[in-house]
Amino acid sequence: MRNSRLYAILFNKCPRCHEGDFFVTGSAFSRNFDKMHERCPHCDENLIPEPGFYWGSMFVSYAFYTAYALITFWILVTGLNLDLDYYLVGLIPTLLLLTPYFFRLARRTWLSIFIKPRPHSA
Repeated sequence: MRNSRLYAILFNKCPRCHEGDFFVTGSAFSRNFDKMHERCPHCDENLIPEPGFYWGSMFVSYAFYTAYALITFWILVTGLNLDLDYYLVGLIPTLLLLTPYFFRLARRTWLSIFIKPRPHSA
């Protein structure tokens, strides 16, 4: 698991070595949630390959928002018979609170698509 792309995406790690941190802070809910390392502190992989590279992560972020909305709709409205009005009133603040988390998750996912993990020697 530790040498997988999913591990790097979920645990704020470099997509190449899975050791160095991707973002400067460990939490998505801190003041500087968007500050990234330019290079991996462990393997020196370039985490900002070119200007504008992370524009593509907006589409990944959109996919995460859509998946979240559909899954919570299916569980709460369809499965638990919650009134649609209550669901919509709760959805907007929830999405606003999750914005820093989805921002970071989308950037890590986007870069992981383009960087192949380095195999670890056992």
